[in-house]
Amino acid sequence: MFVLELTYTAPFDRVEAVLEQHVTWVEQHFAAGHFLVAGVKQPRDGGIVIASVDDRATAEKITQEDPFVVAGVCEYRITEFIATKTTADLASYREQPPT
Repeated sequence: MFVLELTYTAPFDRVEAVLEQHVTWVEQHFAAGHFLVAGVKQPRDGGIVIASVDDRATAEKITQEDPFVVAGVCEYRITEFIATKTTADLASYREQPPT
């Protein structure tokens, strides 16, 4: 599991100019099963995505394809974590910590 934290690096009017393409990109990754949760940060200076992908290289590739990154209006911080506890709805994502 990965937390993909994006932070805007450009004025919001430049972010807004590619927002529609970004939303389409997010929807594609939900449909592919890569994203579990996504939303905007408050204050609105970026967003957060919880992703379930095979490895960090895949997470990095996905973020580099974000229209926000392509347009140069955001950067990502990627944090890998092991989901040892979840709600019942997310039980299939639970993992055992390494020993």
